[in-house]
Amino acid sequence: MQNMTEELKNALGAAMKEVAVEKGRELPEGFEVRLERPRQEGHGDWATNIAMQLAKPFDEKPRELAEAIIAKLPNGDLIERAEVAGPGFMNFKLSSNWITETVRAAIEKGADYGRVDIGKGRRVQVEFVSANPTGPLHMGHGRGAAVGDITASLLDFAGYSVEREYYINDAGLQMELLGKSAQARYFEELGRAKEAPMPEDGYRGEYMTDIAKAFVEKYGDSLAEKPLEETVETFSEETGRMVLEMIKKDLEDFGVKFDVWFSEKSLYEDNLVEPAMQALRARDYAYEADGALWFRSTMFGDDKDRVLIRTNGAPTYFTSDVAYLKNKYDRGFEKNIYVWGADHHGYVPRLKSVNKAFGYPDDGVEVLLIQMVNLLRDGKPVQMSKRAGTIVTLREIMEEVGRDAARLFFVMRRCDSTVDFDLELAKKASSENPVFYIQYAHARICSIERELAERGIAMPAMDDFDVSLLTDPAEVGLAKAISRFPEEIAKGAKETAPHLIVYYASELAEAFHSFYNAQHVIGAEEKLMKSRILLVEAARVTLKNALGILGVSAPEKM
Repeated sequence: MQNMTEELKNALGAAMKEVAVEKGRELPEGFEVRLERPRQEGHGDWATNIAMQLAKPFDEKPRELAEAIIAKLPNGDLIERAEVAGPGFMNFKLSSNWITETVRAAIEKGADYGRVDIGKGRRVQVEFVSANPTGPLHMGHGRGAAVGDITASLLDFAGYSVEREYYINDAGLQMELLGKSAQARYFEELGRAKEAPMPEDGYRGEYMTDIAKAFVEKYGDSLAEKPLEETVETFSEETGRMVLEMIKKDLEDFGVKFDVWFSEKSLYEDNLVEPAMQALRARDYAYEADGALWFRSTMFGDDKDRVLIRTNGAPTYFTSDVAYLKNKYDRGFEKNIYVWGADHHGYVPRLKSVNKAFGYPDDGVEVLLIQMVNLLRDGKPVQMSKRAGTIVTLREIMEEVGRDAARLFFVMRRCDSTVDFDLELAKKASSENPVFYIQYAHARICSIERELAERGIAMPAMDDFDVSLLTDPAEVGLAKAISRFPEEIAKGAKETAPHLIVYYASELAEAFHSFYNAQHVIGAEEKLMKSRILLVEAARVTLKNALGILGVSAPEKM
C-alpha cells in the first residue's frame, strides 16, 4: 500500500458499486470519489461527502447511504475506524500500517518518491519568459521564469513528457528600434552623438552603453563612416544577439535551462506562416476583404475580425501567434502551456479562438497569467534600477538575496495573485523567512544523520522499523506529511499550480520541526531510535524531492 489515498478511494469505489447494485441504482456518469482532510482533530485521517452527493440519485437519506457504504468496506489492514458524522459525512482513521508503507516507499524509491503517472507520457510544452531580446530580464520576467520552470518540473514528476521553450521575439519594429538605440549610443561613445540622436522611445538603460563599447571595440569608427540607414540592420542583429546572451546567462544562473530557443524569424524563413493561413482558409476561418486577409474572430465572441495579412502584404503580430501555435501541434505537443504577463490577458481569448478554429482540443492550450511583483525592503517599496533604466532586474535580485530565495519567493502565491517580495525578509536566517525555514529542516535532518555516522550508527533496514513504537502525535504528523507528497504532486499538476509545492514543502518542514522539538532520535531506546531514524530519513528524501522540483537547493548545513 504505497498510496493510502488511492487505496481508500478504490475501496470506497468498490463499496459504492456494491450498494448501487443492491439498490438497483446506477452511479452518475463520471462520478469520482473525492477525499479531504478533516479540519478538526479527532475526526480521523480522511473524510468524504460522497453519501450526500449520491443521496438524490439513489433516493436515499445521506446518513443511511453512508452507513450502507461503510458496511461494504473490506476488513483488512487499511481502515482502523470508519464512522458517519453530521448529515452524512464519512470519516476514516487508517490503520498504522500506512506509516510503515509510507516510510518504506520514500526510502526505497529515493529520488523517485512522489512521482505519479497522471500524465502517462503525454507531450507537453511549457513556453515561458519569451521576453523581447531588447534588454535585461526584470523581476516580472523572473517570476514568469520561476513559474514556468517549476511548472515544467512538476509536470515531469507527474508523468508528462515535458519540453521547455523560449520564443524569441526577434522580428518586428522593436528590433529596429533596438538597433537605432545601440547606434545612437555607439555614436555617443565616439563623441559624435549629434549625428545619430537617440530615438524618442529608444532603449536608454546603461546596458546599452556596454553594448556600444563592444561595437567600438569590434568596429572602431568604421560604422560611423557609413550612412545610418545602411548600418541599422547590423546594429539590430548584433545587439539582439548580445542581449539574448545576457538573457541566457541570467536564466542559467537562475537555474533555468530551455530545451528549445525558438526564433520568431524562423516562422518566416522556414515558410511556416503560409501553411497556417491556408489551414484557416480551408476551415473557412480566414477570408480576404479590402486587400487583406482576416481571421473570423467574431465567430468566437470577439468584437471584430482581426487582420492577419495587411493590404501591403505584411503580417501582423497576430499572424506569428497563429503560425507558432500550429507549429507546436505539428511538432507533436498535445498540450501547450503559455506563461504570459497579466498585461496580455486580452490575447488569451484570441489564442483560444485560433486553437478552436484549427480544430484542436480545448484543453490543448492553457495560459498562466503572471501578476505583478511588489518589491519591498522592510515593507517599503524599492526604488527603480539605474542599470536598466526603469526596472529592477532579475540579476539585481539574485545578487542580493540569492537564487533559492528569488525562486521560492516568486512562487509563494498563485501566479494570478500579486506577490510582495521583501528583500530583507528573503535574507533573514530565521523562521520568518519561508526559504530559511524549509531549508533549515533539511539541514537539521542532515545534522542528525551526521551525528549518527560519527557515533558509528548505521542506517537501519526497514525490518528494524516498528510502527507500534511511533505513537507521539508529532511522529504521526510527520508521517502524514510525508505520505501526502504524491497527492500534492498530482493535485499541483492537475491544477497547473506550482505554488502548491511551496505550500507543501513548508508544511512538511513544519511537521519535521515539530517532531524535532518534541522527540529525540539519538539517545532513545534502540528499537525506537531505529524507527525514528527511518522516519527522519523518509522526511529527508521527501523534502529534498520537493525542493528539487522547486529548483531550490537542499543544504546539509546552515
